[in-house]
Amino acid sequence: MASSILVAIRVAASQQRTFDAFVGEIGAWWKPNGLFDFTVGKHGALGFEARLEGRLTETYSDGSVFEIGRITTWEPPSRLGFTWRQASFSPEMGTSVEVRFEPVGAETRVTVEHFGWESVPSEHAAKHTFPSEIFLQRHAEYWRTLLQSLRTTATESEH
Repeated sequence: MASSILVAIRVAASQQRTFDAFVGEIGAWWKPNGLFDFTVGKHGALGFEARLEGRLTETYSDGSVFEIGRITTWEPPSRLGFTWRQASFSPEMGTSVEVRFEPVGAETRVTVEHFGWESVPSEHAAKHTFPSEIFLQRHAEYWRTLLQSLRTTATESEH
């Protein structure tokens, strides 16, 4: 059974500005959450290499870098797709994120679908022993919080 998260939010900024903030300012709006860290006990600076097959990485204060994923869809300013994994995932585990940026009048609707969670066993540490429904709900709540932070970042310099 497929396991995915789907969340959306409207941002009072142009499609281009919202896309640019998502990709270019991820370090400003992405807020760490202990339940969903990429690596255990470490927080670093997130960054995209803004191109197809570019990396999404977290760089730590000691200079080490963890590759979270790769950009699989690069269609500025309307679509972005990337793979997403935690350091504890085995090679056969992995999820994907698809982000759509759709103009709605003077605003932009940002829709995030994070799918592929069925590749991660329910007993895996990334799921914190939550039943699948609860895990997906908690992770969706985290994405909503992240998108609210994106909204703030995107609109601060839009107006």
